[in-house]
Amino acid sequence: MSLLKYITVKNFTSEDGKTQADIKLSYQLFGQELHSAPVVLINHALTGNSDVAGENGWWKSIVGDLKLIDTTKYTVIAFDIPGNGYKTTEILYEYNAFSAYDIAKLFGLAVQQLQISKLYAAIGSSLGGGIAWEMAVLFPDLIENLIPVASDWKASDWILGHNKVQFQILENSKKPLHDARMMAMLFYRSPASFQSRFNRTKNLNLGIYNIESWLLHHGKKLESRFTLHAYKVMTHLLSSVDITKKFGNVEEAFEQIKSKVIMIGIDTDLFFCAEDNKETAKLLLQKNKEAVYKEIKSIHGHDAFLIEFEQLVDALSDVFKYKV
Repeated sequence: MSLLKYITVKNFTSEDGKTQADIKLSYQLFGQELHSAPVVLINHALTGNSDVAGENGWWKSIVGDLKLIDTTKYTVIAFDIPGNGYKTTEILYEYNAFSAYDIAKLFGLAVQQLQISKLYAAIGSSLGGGIAWEMAVLFPDLIENLIPVASDWKASDWILGHNKVQFQILENSKKPLHDARMMAMLFYRSPASFQSRFNRTKNLNLGIYNIESWLLHHGKKLESRFTLHAYKVMTHLLSSVDITKKFGNVEEAFEQIKSKVIMIGIDTDLFFCAEDNKETAKLLLQKNKEAVYKEIKSIHGHDAFLIEFEQLVDALSDVFKYKV
């Protein structure tokens, strides 16, 4: 069982210069003792946290002893994004005090403070993958294998539009967290996924369709473990992912990257679309970067990174030297 640890990044100044403070990060270590084995950094998604392995680990199907990311061979480190509300005092800043760039910088500085000079891999799903992209540009010599899963280097117009609607719900609904989460779940799955699971069946106890009761359940579930402020923080961070901000264009940003890039897309992802991932891989190869795109085939859409574990293992077994 891993215990929550803390590290303070002193005198941190945010990208916009408005926040200057010592920032306390919480994190967890799994597997081998630090400095005794290759280190894998795992960045969590929008409603995730540093609990990536063990009994309650949200990625325990691929992280653990003798699993894909084998904790008998690697040291796994996972930070909590400050403001995610997980087991830490909620940051008292405005929800938009930090950008994805800031979080990437905080994580990179904390890794250096822990005297980790090289990460064997930095893997992140969704928002976590966006933060990993930002880290690869900010700290070009830090990451050997960059693995964004169901993610990209920028928030697309589609995601920006989705998040704008999320904020409208968060600002105007009588049950903001509940209703915003219900709407978001429609984007995290796919029409085929819903049809396969529910097929217009009804919940006889409630007198409504099962898809409706499932969405209501997810709204209630998030309400019970998240705060409105934390959800705003995380939604804003997702909108802020963009590695080009310090550069003229994406090609200039890609010039900074020294990592091998292994992108995992999902063919039915309605959030980070597979076509965008393919275009990113094409651009990286044009810049003579080491890059590969692999695709999970699934009816489940964006959330397939939490469902299609066998395909994820197949796609990454060569990186983690795992025998399928």
